[in-house]
Amino acid sequence: MLKISETILLLAAKRGKDKTICPSEVARQLSPGDWRRYMMEIRKTAFELRDAGKVLIMQRGREVAGDEVVGPIRIQIK
Repeated sequence: MLKISETILLLAAKRGKDKTICPSEVARQLSPGDWRRYMMEIRKTAFELRDAGKVLIMQRGREVAGDEVVGPIRIQIK
């Protein structure tokens, strides 16, 4: 099984720089039958990738900063 960070980067790169992915897409790729259990870890990993300069965290079409982002996020390859 791919690691979470690798899966985020793979799916986001496939989608392209002008589009985003939903964290649930990553979860479903990792574990189609039990994907919800990965959601918190995927979100945490997405913020780590953002801090490393590899992805952007988006809400409502805008880049957001900070770790206390509330609500749904989207992930965009940088």
